[in-house]
Amino acid sequence: MKKITNLLDAVLKNTLIVLMAGLVFAVSWQVVSRYIFTSPSSWTEEVARFLLIWVGVLGAAYAFRTGVHLGLDVLPKKLSGVSAQILKLFILLMVIIFSVAVLVIGGGNLVVLTWELKQYSAVLGLPIAYVYSIIPVAGLLICLYALAAAMGEELTAPEDSAQPGS
Repeated sequence: MKKITNLLDAVLKNTLIVLMAGLVFAVSWQVVSRYIFTSPSSWTEEVARFLLIWVGVLGAAYAFRTGVHLGLDVLPKKLSGVSAQILKLFILLMVIIFSVAVLVIGGGNLVVLTWELKQYSAVLGLPIAYVYSIIPVAGLLICLYALAAAMGEELTAPEDSAQPGS
């Protein structure tokens, strides 16, 4: 399981880097075309919006994996031993249930619905189902990372990531 999660970590990290670079490029080009060329580019706003969706959703999966996703840690810090382990497994079970119900099933239904309704983006003509397809993918990633954590892997940054302050 560790090999799979390490491979997914590397792919996810590099994908997020490329998506973020694309987002920065699209927004920068919009600014340049609007203020320097006085002819705003029509595609950049839509591309930036779609990339932001992908970065946000995939970033949530990566944040969960690295243990930096927003959460309350008052109770886990007060517990130790078996109690802490039971709470950890309960939390991971709740994460899996949420991810399957909302992200995988709900997101999958959204993708199917937008595909069946033939919804396309206004400027690019891109099927909106492609944009929404990242939701069930991220849900599956979160489930896989939660299962790995339940099997003993720590939800911390992968070994090749630099930690702040180190």
